[in-house]
Amino acid sequence: MDLKQYVTIVENWPKEGIRFKDITTLMDNGDAYRYATDQIVEYAKEKQIDLVVGPEARGFIIGCPVAYALGVGFAPVRKPGKLPRETISVDYGLEYGKDALTIHKDAIRPGQRVLITDDLLATGGTIEATIKLVEELGGIVAGTAFLIELTYLDGRDKLDGYDIMTLMQY
Repeated sequence: MDLKQYVTIVENWPKEGIRFKDITTLMDNGDAYRYATDQIVEYAKEKQIDLVVGPEARGFIIGCPVAYALGVGFAPVRKPGKLPRETISVDYGLEYGKDALTIHKDAIRPGQRVLITDDLLATGGTIEATIKLVEELGGIVAGTAFLIELTYLDGRDKLDGYDIMTLMQY
């Protein structure tokens, strides 16, 4: 299935010069969403995944159905102040400043094989931070999976040494 048929390109959003890749038109098509999910599930099966982790919010949209299909749990990665129990945190750089991500301190057991999912691999900063959280808790990043990779932003370079699966590249 050519998943690019189901992604809508929105010109000049959220600002001038950006060609936003809108995955909601993929998600609202049951066949395309199922196909994309199934492709990631097949990749994950080969990696013997124990847990799926995804950063908010689109990482949840991709990761939760994958975790369900694999019969494993899902651990959310969120902005500070959004998770109710004790967390660990990592700061990461943005184009204009800094941000932080958190995960529950007990979300991952040492040695668990983790798949990190998100909708988009762009600059790689969010996923690099997510990897740091997983590894700080003793998890093993067995793979990363994305619907879309923006190859011109070189996010793959920040994930050197990690296995990366993308369904579409722009």
